[in-house]
Amino acid sequence: MVFVEILVGDATFHGSEPLTYGSDQPLAAGTLVLVSLRRKQVLGVVTASVPKPAFTVKPILHVPDLPPIPAALIKLLLWMRSYYPAPLGILTQLLLPKQLPKKPTVITALPPLAQPQLPPLSSEQAAVLQSIHGTGLHILHGETGTGKTRVYIELARRSLEAGRSALILTPEIGLTSQLAHDFREAFGDRVTVIHSQLSDATRQRAWQALLQRQEPVVVVGARSALFSPLRNVGLIAIDESHETAYKQDQAPYYHTTTVAAKLASLHDATLVLGSATPLVSDYYVAQAKGRPVVRMTKTAKAHDFADRHVQVVDLRDRALFSQSPYLSDKLLRAITETLTKHEQALIFLNRRGTARIVFCDKCGWQATCPHCDLPLVYHGDAHIMRCHSCEYKASSPASCPDCHNASVVFKSIGTKAVTGEIQRLFPTARIMRFDTDNKKEERIEQHYDAVRHGDIDIIIGTQTLAKGLDLPQLSLVGVVIADTGLYFPDFSAQERTYQLLAQVLGRIGRGHREGQAVIQTYTPESPLLAAILARDWEGFYSKEITERRAFRFPPFCYVLKLSVRRASSAAAQQAATAFAHQLRTSRSGVAIEGPAPAFHEKVQNKYAWQIILKAGNRQRLIDIIHTLPSGWSYDIDPMNLL
Repeated sequence: MVFVEILVGDATFHGSEPLTYGSDQPLAAGTLVLVSLRRKQVLGVVTASVPKPAFTVKPILHVPDLPPIPAALIKLLLWMRSYYPAPLGILTQLLLPKQLPKKPTVITALPPLAQPQLPPLSSEQAAVLQSIHGTGLHILHGETGTGKTRVYIELARRSLEAGRSALILTPEIGLTSQLAHDFREAFGDRVTVIHSQLSDATRQRAWQALLQRQEPVVVVGARSALFSPLRNVGLIAIDESHETAYKQDQAPYYHTTTVAAKLASLHDATLVLGSATPLVSDYYVAQAKGRPVVRMTKTAKAHDFADRHVQVVDLRDRALFSQSPYLSDKLLRAITETLTKHEQALIFLNRRGTARIVFCDKCGWQATCPHCDLPLVYHGDAHIMRCHSCEYKASSPASCPDCHNASVVFKSIGTKAVTGEIQRLFPTARIMRFDTDNKKEERIEQHYDAVRHGDIDIIIGTQTLAKGLDLPQLSLVGVVIADTGLYFPDFSAQERTYQLLAQVLGRIGRGHREGQAVIQTYTPESPLLAAILARDWEGFYSKEITERRAFRFPPFCYVLKLSVRRASSAAAQQAATAFAHQLRTSRSGVAIEGPAPAFHEKVQNKYAWQIILKAGNRQRLIDIIHTLPSGWSYDIDPMNLL
């Protein structure tokens, strides 16, 4: 009998060290095994052989006939254990499927790598490719429509020709269809798609095929694809690298770009962060470390018309809204012109539902969630009010439940209200709405071909539509309310607004056809809006980085957000105040802000208070995580402080 330490891939294992099991044969590090954990069988991976322990151990149940897990992935997991503290079982789950396929996965040999039939490189793309060489971080700062995907494909070709695999990540599952299509056009069956909405069986077969395959391949997918079992990675490209979707919102609270940088280091690979609106922190760090920042400004497709024409409409001037309370006369004329030319329109509003606020205009009663104390959102298609935090639902009231006034007001529209208005005004148009309220069969990835080919006249949606889509038939973008993100009390509000509006405007002016945009805003004189319209990212960055330095926000410090939830607000405040006092008396070199009620103070019948910690030394924050009392949660390196 020999003894080995094993990382078990199960969320119920909350330990911080591998478990020891017995084996009747020597097992190398990386060997995949099936073991018993409490009353169930789970997959695990061997990390090392150890001497016989002083306690009784369980035997390994089964050793599948599969290659070992790549050593780089095990090293990555062990690094994450200290950088993003979380139970080891949850971390190991990132690397392993829930189970192996029930049927053997048949691996067929790939044909020899052929020279792909690709569009010729533009002069700017060729120059950029000469600048991206060697290993480590490269920022690819390319305006929308400049052909960053073409650059990724060429970099992947280089990697494959060198006998090394490539990882291409996208922030949204809805974008994998477009990206996978482009890469399959170039590399055929060498492309594997990985994301969380694949069925368990499909993901398991894809994972096992990647583990068994010897030839270099391309993996395209969302955040989870980063942990694909590839042995020799030469390229990691993260498209739309500014997106908050790359930040895991539950333990382990990792950021994809940070983990990708570590993985690239372990493989001695090239890492490319591509975006038209890079994260301020990423840009600053790259410049501070002397890493290449490569700029792209020229539209990839040659054309002889203006990129885009933008009109700004003041939402405060109601005389400009004679036909609709939501859509200005200018926007409606633009939609009519677009439909007449048999082109496509995109109407953008970053709010779901029909009405965001339901209240009584007589006594002031407002419909709120009884569990979360958040405003209920009215959904007119189902005639219900819904809490988007806990999914509480209630029927919409015919009268005020407090004063019985019959005039209940529905205010602050969402995408469903806009869809209804568009359908009323353009009854013959083919219309589709895309947001996170869509059912699976309604999502953008299910209708991508129809949208791309212009089979849909008007598409309406939230930020789902603002990210990376290349729609050749699109010629109009209408922004219903441009200011929604500016009202959040957070250090990232200006950056998120710049990114979102710049990205949605980037769906036009891509060289396919002449584009126009109509932006409705309460602040037409805003310097931020002026920077967005002028594509003055450098000016925005200069102002934003100056403010962050002055008020000590990332990248000038590390941040840890601590939260405590209790049955009453007083109990949450008491717990937060006591722990804040403990931190102030025992921790030096850490700035402590708060405690204060969380932005969403009541969620699922619990009241939340939070403490914000800042430090120049990240390890000091990690040490605090290890001392958290029971009932506390944390988010290290949060994207926002809400």
